[in-house]
Amino acid sequence: MQILIYSYNYHPEPIGIAPLMTELAEGLVKKGHQVRVITGMPNYPQREIYEEYRGKWYTTEEKNGVTIQRCYLRIKSKPNLIDRLLLELSFVFTSLPQALNGWRPDIILLTVPPLLVSLPAALLSWFYNCPLVLNVQDILPEAAIKTGLLKNKFMIRALEALEKFAYRKAHTISVIADGFVKNLVSKKVPINKIACIPNWVDIDFVRPLPKKAKNWKAIHKLDNKFVVLYSGNIALTQGLETVIETAASLTHIPEIAFVIAGESKALKRLQKYCLACGADNVLLLPLQPREKLPQMLAAADVGLVVQKRNVISFNMPSKIPLLLASGSPIIASVPACGTAARAVRQSGGGVVVAPESPQDLAAAIMSLYSNPALTTQLGAKARNFAVERYSFEQALTAYEAVFSQAISRKVSGILPAMQKKLGVSTRFH
Repeated sequence: MQILIYSYNYHPEPIGIAPLMTELAEGLVKKGHQVRVITGMPNYPQREIYEEYRGKWYTTEEKNGVTIQRCYLRIKSKPNLIDRLLLELSFVFTSLPQALNGWRPDIILLTVPPLLVSLPAALLSWFYNCPLVLNVQDILPEAAIKTGLLKNKFMIRALEALEKFAYRKAHTISVIADGFVKNLVSKKVPINKIACIPNWVDIDFVRPLPKKAKNWKAIHKLDNKFVVLYSGNIALTQGLETVIETAASLTHIPEIAFVIAGESKALKRLQKYCLACGADNVLLLPLQPREKLPQMLAAADVGLVVQKRNVISFNMPSKIPLLLASGSPIIASVPACGTAARAVRQSGGGVVVAPESPQDLAAAIMSLYSNPALTTQLGAKARNFAVERYSFEQALTAYEAVFSQAISRKVSGILPAMQKKLGVSTRFH
């Protein structure tokens, strides 16, 4: 197949959808398919165009057999709502020439968010007469509304209309968790149009590494510490202040250390909060290079997943498969009826506590700290579940099947349509 991936984020961005789409594109190439990727100039999570890409409108690269076509983005480091809209619009308009500059695809895979990109993707699907598969990573605009990012009623109605348009134009909608399926069905999306393919993890790359983990601990002066780790995006949906308040309440136990790894600008804000709370047991680190990720994850005695109480069915943290694969038990401070809570409970590799509750989070940490056998048991279940459910090969096979089915349905639908137009009977005589 000739596959066009439309993804706002891609390599070398270190977290979020970028590593996943990079692995998917390269995995498809290894399976013998042709892949080209339409993406923006790398900017995440710093929200600044990487130095080597600044001042450029377009670049075309090739990495591991994938053709990567990049385009200009209008980026602001501290964006307001208008800046975010202009960012999406810049990608909409600059990406279209790149998408037309190359071979004709058999199928288009579009990642959402951003939602506005469904407009050029739908146009390309029509122009190339090929199916569009919509990969939904977050359900918008619901996520922006419930986190308070979006309040303008006119904008909300416009985005809800755009959401309906995207779902209608897509041949297939791939979602990453069961909670997403229920959400889409409640919006009258046909169930047979939805495929649930969880985000994956390279279980050979991210795995329990006791010896290397000790080296990572030594480098960061964490030897003989019970390490509670949060690593990843620090945004409105998380509420990392809960973790810092929890750490402050446990300073009387010097053996417990908290590590938060994230984007440098967000860390500066958290540093001020640590000082205000007296949380001197928190180590703030920049996002670790990909090659050090398995060591850091394996060094954690507990991995944290944190969400605010208003994040229900529209967000599935990509860090959950990573933590499970590393063999780290999870403490999820998330809404009990949310998508993340269901994933952690289903794995058997963690516990769920009330969101935005430092007291409940501290109690869960103390429970695992004082019971090493339980910590080991949960870690083993976490790893086993990741191997069974979140392997990359399973996801790759599922995407191949979705693509093949979409193309075959498109092709099988062409002949009857032509026959009807020409007045030819579909019966054989």
